[in-house]
Amino acid sequence: MVSTKSPEDAYTAEPFVPGRGGLAALRKAAAGCRGCPLHRDATQTVFGEGAVHARVMLVGEQPGDQEDRQGKPFVGPAGKLLDRALAEAGIEPADAYVTNAVKHFKFTQAEPRKRRIHKAPGLREMTACGPWPAKELELVEPDGSSFRVTQVRGTVLEEEIHGRRERLVPTVHPSAVLRAEDREGAYRGLVTDLEVAARALG
Repeated sequence: MVSTKSPEDAYTAEPFVPGRGGLAALRKAAAGCRGCPLHRDATQTVFGEGAVHARVMLVGEQPGDQEDRQGKPFVGPAGKLLDRALAEAGIEPADAYVTNAVKHFKFTQAEPRKRRIHKAPGLREMTACGPWPAKELELVEPDGSSFRVTQVRGTVLEEEIHGRRERLVPTVHPSAVLRAEDREGAYRGLVTDLEVAARALG
């Protein structure tokens, strides 16, 4: 009998995720992840950063160009804007753990020396990378989380994520604020969403 499954159906980071150890062990293991094709073109794995047992976990979609080059999440103008928004919302940046749903930068590039343009990861890539943020969530155990915008942004949701019940506050990515025509209005919206998360922390 011939299998009708595509090789892509087997994409998963699961074999690369260690069964024991803390965030340092997880970060080290993630550097060698080959769970999906995105590692081939990316400069490096961009793993999460922040305090162990941070009260808030912020999860972006994927690393951007600067994150890929520096190997750190939320760097550059978007990271500075996020730190300012967190502080204004009453959440100390030191109390937050920042990461991405996908750990490698996906991009398009017309020519080798041209600027790399962000390309949204597909469902298969998001699913393949899912074991990494799930393990981060398990180890950090935040009181609440924020992630990319949905129709229910700025509200506290109760969701089951990889077998764990979590409180989530959807909001926009800070890079979306920087691209917005009404940057001040978009920034105020981000701060308002973060204030909801701050109140949920109690």
